Amino acid sequence: MNNSFISRNPSVMWFLLCLAVFTFAVTLLSEASGATFISTSFLKTLGKTLCLCLVAVAMDVVWGYCGILSLGHFAFFGIGGYAIGMWLMYERTREIVETSMSANVLPPTPDEITTAIGSQIFGVVGGSEFPAIWAFSHSLTLQLLAVVLVPGLLALVFGWLAFRSRVTGVYLSILTQAMTLALSLYFFQNDTGLRGNNGLSGLQNIPGLSDVSQATLSLWFFWASAVALGLGYVLFAWITAGKLGSVIRAVRDNEARVRFLGYHVESYKLFVFTITAMVAGIAGALYYPQAGIINPAEITPIASIYLAVWVAIGGRGRLYGAVLGAAAVSLMSSWFTGGSAQDINLGFYVVKWTDWWLVLLGATFVAVTLFFPKGIGGLFDLLPRKKGENA
Repeated sequence: MNNSFISRNPSVMWFLLCLAVFTFAVTLLSEASGATFISTSFLKTLGKTLCLCLVAVAMDVVWGYCGILSLGHFAFFGIGGYAIGMWLMYERTREIVETSMSANVLPPTPDEITTAIGSQIFGVVGGSEFPAIWAFSHSLTLQLLAVVLVPGLLALVFGWLAFRSRVTGVYLSILTQAMTLALSLYFFQNDTGLRGNNGLSGLQNIPGLSDVSQATLSLWFFWASAVALGLGYVLFAWITAGKLGSVIRAVRDNEARVRFLGYHVESYKLFVFTITAMVAGIAGALYYPQAGIINPAEITPIASIYLAVWVAIGGRGRLYGAVLGAAAVSLMSSWFTGGSAQDINLGFYVVKWTDWWLVLLGATFVAVTLFFPKGIGGLFDLLPRKKGENA
């Protein structure tokens, strides 16, 4: 009997097939391929949506499968964005500075170049010296490691302190929210070295690729986002499908009983919390070069609450549900707030969707919670499924 991972979890194969078809279709219809059906701006929206789907899948594993309602996972997403954004901004500024100073009669010294780069980056907050946090911003390799290791280390330390104290339920959610709030307030300060509320900008300009059009760069990032989502989905499907997944779900359903059976519950929770934070960092590193800017507002607690809403709407406890929820809300948000949705004139009042979109999202969340607790993904329960499928 064929007992492979795919045979036991055919939904993984179907998801990857749908993702591949979607990626191929978007590629053919994009401006970079010579077509005019999908604009570069909308292609960026689709690429960013795939990144949001990835972080939603991570959130679904930690909440839907392990039962930890984390209100801080979008902070890990933002940290990944800041990590890659520091390299992008440094290298792009260095190119501009070296080009402008090349016309000088005397060639500039390395110290002069560094000072000029610092003035360009930190002049907006009244500084010119590089803070210690920027020590490795010149190295793409080290910053890519930071994309994964910094969120992972933060999640590891926070999770170890929280789980060893056996903080659970709403108290754990409040702690994760407090961590996120503290982090965002720290990033808002000008003396942190991250330009305060100005954030990092110009991230869409990739160093060394100034001759490549934004249409082509957007397509490359779209491909990278699709690959990351596919790999992340397979990773989490593998984690949740085997014995590890059974223990994680048991922790969600009855933590005390799992501990009584001899399992070290804290280790399982810490593993899930840490690895999902690392994947969230990767998603953020792909998202913000497509967005072009990142600021501390991206790390505020409300962003993580939105993430939980996406998972709930899609259907927590099923990976494809998280993808559906994140994709649906992201695309609808772009449509309602981007000016595509027409305002409704009621005579006595004009409904402007840019103002009412969050109200609609909140109402949708309440309706799903009350009447469709399994979310959009619950619709697939109406289809016949192979016995033993968990992903």
